[in-house]
Amino acid sequence: MTGVKSDHALVEEWREVLALHARTACELDRELHQHGLGASDFEVLDILAEDSPDDGGCTFRVQELADRVHLSQSALSRLVGRLEKDGLVSRGICAEDRRGVRVSLTDAGRERHAEARPAQRAVLQRMLSRD
Repeated sequence: MTGVKSDHALVEEWREVLALHARTACELDRELHQHGLGASDFEVLDILAEDSPDDGGCTFRVQELADRVHLSQSALSRLVGRLEKDGLVSRGICAEDRRGVRVSLTDAGRERHAEARPAQRAVLQRMLSRD
């Protein structure tokens, strides 16, 4: 069977992926700490900023964010609570489902994201380049 990796090769490749993820996450946390953020904090701000028009009109339900940042809904709720306390995001009631919560970026969150973005992108470039 050509193209099929041996169990050993498959497991080794998986371990390399895990190691790269761990090294990159540590490096991101170290760099983003200078901006008062962790890697997950930045990821939430990045998603909100990336999909947000300049007028700040885009919001996400907590569950939508949880799916995109790969955190449980409860972990993301705690993270969003910290970001809200720091004035970086705001939470509001979801118009289409009054039980839901929507999260949006504040002006301060947009500024913090813009300050931290170059550092985050530099880490990704350095860690994920295959050169």
